[in-house]
Amino acid sequence: MAKIVTADYDLDIEIPSLNDMSDEELFNFCAQNKNARIERDENHQIYIMAPAGLFGSSLNAIATSLLVQWNLQNGSGKVFESSAGFFLPDKSMRSPDAAWLSNAKWAAIPEKEKLKFSYVVPEFIIEVMSPSDRLPQLKKKMEKWMENGVLLAWLIVPQFKQAFIYRADGSVDIVKSFDEKLLGEDVLPGFVLDLNNLK
Repeated sequence: MAKIVTADYDLDIEIPSLNDMSDEELFNFCAQNKNARIERDENHQIYIMAPAGLFGSSLNAIATSLLVQWNLQNGSGKVFESSAGFFLPDKSMRSPDAAWLSNAKWAAIPEKEKLKFSYVVPEFIIEVMSPSDRLPQLKKKMEKWMENGVLLAWLIVPQFKQAFIYRADGSVDIVKSFDEKLLGEDVLPGFVLDLNNLK
């Protein structure tokens, strides 16, 4: 067992050979290290992310719960929180803070795959920037989500009271105040996230 020591905490982690880890090995690695949030990029680089902190975790919970409420009302898909993993076409494995998958996509996933990380791209994702994140890196991550087939994505930046809206057509809009609302547009018709809830 290896220990990763940071300024804020010690993290015990079970580490197999990280070179060319198979998808199955990656899932097992994540399952063995449930105290860590782990992602893999398209170059098979493993990222272990710092905890969100109380404020960031609270914002994640609010955004996810509002998405759940909307989905329960129309029953159009499945909502996932930050522990869900998605294998994307570029061979990365990402875990957004919140994600939504249509019923059609959910039905197409083999039952055994639903018990692990799945080879499916969510139509919608939310990422909330935490104090340990860097905005340029998060923007690149959002671009990767879109390149892999996400239709609509929101990057919420509470530190600056901003949000970035990414669309499948390549457009990106910046919302410069938390007095605004984010709309689900054609992807999530009727879904509204009032950013005032995140102040």
